[in-house]
Amino acid sequence: MFRKWLTAVLGTAVLAGGSLLATPGAASADPQEAIGHETRPGQPYRGNPEPDRDWLGSYLVNGQQVWCVQFALTAPDSGEEYEPGDELKTKWGTKLPDDVAANISYLLLRYGNTQSPDEAAALAHLLHSWTAAPRSQADLDPQNDFKRIGYDADAHFAKLPQGAQATVTELKAEAAANRGPWKAELTAPEGEQTIGQAAEWKLVVQRADGKGVGGVPVELALTDATVEGLDADGTVTTPEDGSPLALKVTPTGPNPKITGKLSAPAERPYVRQAVNQPDTTQRVVSTGGEQELSVEATATAVTAPGVVHVGKVDAESQAGIAGVSLRVTAADGSPAVRQDGSPLLGEDGQPLVVVTGEDGTATIPDLRTPQEIKLTEIAPAKGYEEAFDEANPPSVSGTVQPGETLQLSLANTPNTPTVPIHIPAGDPTPADGGTPAGLIGGLAGLTLVAAFGAVAVRRRIGAGRQQ
Repeated sequence: MFRKWLTAVLGTAVLAGGSLLATPGAASADPQEAIGHETRPGQPYRGNPEPDRDWLGSYLVNGQQVWCVQFALTAPDSGEEYEPGDELKTKWGTKLPDDVAANISYLLLRYGNTQSPDEAAALAHLLHSWTAAPRSQADLDPQNDFKRIGYDADAHFAKLPQGAQATVTELKAEAAANRGPWKAELTAPEGEQTIGQAAEWKLVVQRADGKGVGGVPVELALTDATVEGLDADGTVTTPEDGSPLALKVTPTGPNPKITGKLSAPAERPYVRQAVNQPDTTQRVVSTGGEQELSVEATATAVTAPGVVHVGKVDAESQAGIAGVSLRVTAADGSPAVRQDGSPLLGEDGQPLVVVTGEDGTATIPDLRTPQEIKLTEIAPAKGYEEAFDEANPPSVSGTVQPGETLQLSLANTPNTPTVPIHIPAGDPTPADGGTPAGLIGGLAGLTLVAAFGAVAVRRRIGAGRQQ
C-alpha cells in the first residue's frame, strides 16, 4: 500500500525542520496547479477572483508538491518562499481534535506525493473539510471575504467526479483505521545462528489498536548479514494484509545486526508559513505528517558444524580394527566443543570415548568449527597389546573446518606371532650337536639283544656239557 513512500519522504524535507525557499535571484511566478480536479462553479464569497471555478488538488512550489490548508486565501506562487511554522490548526486558529490531527498526518504520509487526480482531489477536499469547517452557518455566508469564509464541504463534494467522491470515503475510513501512533518491532530468532545459513527474523508495524499495517517500506542497514529480497534501495515492505514480514537473514559474520527506519504518522502535522504576506497567502503542508521510527535487532552466529571420521587400521594389512576405544579431546586434552558450545562429555563427565565399529571406524558429528580435535587410544585391541604404550598411547589429531568432515586414521602394529619348534623324525643332527635320540635308543636295543644272545649261548653250552 505504501511502496512509494520512502523515496518520496527521504527526498522531501520534514516540515518541522525544513523550508521551501525560492531560488536566489529567481523571479516570482504564478501559482502552478499540480495534481487534482477543477470543479465548477467556485464557492461564492465576496471578492472571489475566480468565481467560475475551484481547484481541489496540490500545487507545485519550488518543484515540490504541497497542499493548502487555509481555504480561500491566496494560492502560493510556484516560487513562493516558505519557512517552518507551528502545528497545523484550523483556519480560525483553534486546535484540531486529536483524531482529526492524526488522520491528517496519516493521509499526508500516505498520499502526500500521490500522482492520482482522484486521490489528490480527495485529499485536498478532506484537508479543507477538517481545517476550514464552518463553526456555524454564518461562516458560509457569501458576503464573507476570503478570511472569514468557511469551506462548504457538501457543495464541494457534490461537484467532485464520481471517482474522487468514492476516494474521499475510502481515505476517511483508511485514515481512521491506520492513524498513529504506530509502533514497529524487529526480532531475531532465539539462540545462535549459523554463518552461511538463513534464519527467519520478524518485522512488524502496528497501528494504535495493535493490528498490523500493510505496505509500509522500511529501510534497512545490515551488519554481518544479508537479507533475501532486499530492494535495490535497501528497503523491504510489510505485507499488504498487515501480517509480520518474515525476513530471511543469512549471517556473514559472528555478530549479525539489522537496524531499520520508517516513516510513521506523527501525532500532529506541522505547516509552512509564507515568508512574504503570511496573512493572505495559504499555509501549506507536504509529506510532513510523519515521524521516524526505528527498529533494531542483533544475534550471534557461529560457523557451520563439522564432523570427524576416524579409521582404526592394522598397520600391516590395513584392515579395520573393531572395538577400539578412543578418547575425543581438544589438542590440549580438554573436552572438545559441540556446535552449541557445550563440552563433549561422556556419561562419566569425562571427555567422550567412542568405540570403533565392525569396519574399524567411528564418527563424531556436530563439532564447533574451526577446532583441533585429538583422538587418543585408551586401551589396546586384542592382538595389538605389544605395541601399546600406556605412557604414550597412540593418538592422531587434526583441525575440523566449517561444514566439512575431517578424515583421520590411526594404525596399530599387531603382536609378534609365537612359532613352536618342531624337529622331524629321523633328523640325524639334533640342534645341540649331540647324539641323536633315535640312535641312542637303537644302540640300547642292540646292546640288549647282544646280551640276551650271549646268555642263550652260554645256556646251550652248559646243556651240552651235562649230556
